[in-house]
Amino acid sequence: MVKSMTGYGRHVNSYRDTRITIEVRTVNHRFLDLSIKMPKTLLHLEDKMKKLAREYFKRGRIDVFVTIDGTGLVDKNLQVDWNLVDQYMEKINQVKDRYQLTDTVSVKDILQLDDVFFITDQEEEDASFQEILLHTCKKAMKLVAEMRSKEGEAIAYDLGSRTEGIKQIVFKLEQHREKVIEQYRDRIKQRIEEYIKNDLWDQDSRIIQEVALMAEKGDISEEVTRLFSHIDQFLLTLKKEEPIGRRLDFIVQEMHREANTIGSKSNDVNISEWVVELKSEIEKLKEQAQNVE
Repeated sequence: MVKSMTGYGRHVNSYRDTRITIEVRTVNHRFLDLSIKMPKTLLHLEDKMKKLAREYFKRGRIDVFVTIDGTGLVDKNLQVDWNLVDQYMEKINQVKDRYQLTDTVSVKDILQLDDVFFITDQEEEDASFQEILLHTCKKAMKLVAEMRSKEGEAIAYDLGSRTEGIKQIVFKLEQHREKVIEQYRDRIKQRIEEYIKNDLWDQDSRIIQEVALMAEKGDISEEVTRLFSHIDQFLLTLKKEEPIGRRLDFIVQEMHREANTIGSKSNDVNISEWVVELKSEIEKLKEQAQNVE
């Protein structure tokens, strides 16, 4: 099954007075590259989220963004800096003794002292929060996987169509091959007649060697056969129920290699034109195949 490496998913959930938002974005990459951005207090959950991602994705750059809004996970506590209060009281008593003051210090006076009272935020997290967070992450990743599968269907259709187009070009090459061989045969015959006419026929098998070299140079049958084999392998690979992107990349490289060999072997104008067209279509196939997981 063909799957794209491009997708996006977002899911929102709630826990107490906290809003959990998870976004997942995926793009092309040669391997599986996971990146999770979330508050530092949740970093201990990173491995669990990565394990979850590996269940949905086998290849591509996966970016996960976790946003926590609200105060449901925060417990506010009023604290007293007793050391600072002791210092204040000590200094106040010193002032009273120095100037023989009789005023007493009230609670109201203490409340007005700077930095004596302060509020701390203590984040609370329990198993229920972890479960909801991972469930939210799973929902977002599932949306991405569905999008990648849907886009993969369109890619599979395009790859199949382009491959069939390439096959038609290879058919032309195969059908024209006999004509090219005939042309080489005529050229060889002409060269032999020149040797005989100029009394250059000798016993060192030069004619036989030249016949063999010219025949080998013009014969593209092996390359055509391998191209047909690569095309069949490509189409079969599209039907596999597993990640196939790397295998498609390899097959396309082999197609391109055979096309180059045909181009270097033949001096025929028609074959040269078809090779240019063939290489252009293979390049388009390569670009599209790079989107496959």
